[in-house]
Amino acid sequence: MRPRPALGSGRALYARAVEQARAPGLYADLGAPDTVEGRFELYSLHVVLLLDRLRGHGEFATDVSQALFDTYVKGLDAALREMGVGDLAVGRKMRKLGEAFYGRGKSYEAAFTALPDTAPLEALLGRTVYADADTDPVPRLAAYVLGQRAMLADQALEPLLAGEVAWRAL
Repeated sequence: MRPRPALGSGRALYARAVEQARAPGLYADLGAPDTVEGRFELYSLHVVLLLDRLRGHGEFATDVSQALFDTYVKGLDAALREMGVGDLAVGRKMRKLGEAFYGRGKSYEAAFTALPDTAPLEALLGRTVYADADTDPVPRLAAYVLGQRAMLADQALEPLLAGEVAWRAL
């Protein structure tokens, strides 16, 4: 059975989000903590940016968004298992991560709605990405987020729906 086009696109977008979230400059230049929590925050951020871009563009975009989210969840589950989390604990941890992602999504949506005021975005990044780290780079990460969001907005929808995304260079 061939995968549905939306599923393949969602998987491809997730792979691009993971690649971007692992960009060394996010850690070396922007001071994001290279920890399990820091990586979770950056993976989540890039998935949220893609979901934000696809919102409101019809049924196929909704299907691609769902496939992206489902692939993200499967990736978290696989990562927990690789880290040695036992089967009985995976469900609880996944529920907590799912709640965290949902909360982040709502918070990013509110921060984007508040633009051009960047204070809500900077506060969100400070308490999530930089929760246990130096928060001096927060304004630079906020500028990165806004740059990525603008780059995504400028991209044609069709390539995104095919799983192709171009991220802005760091």
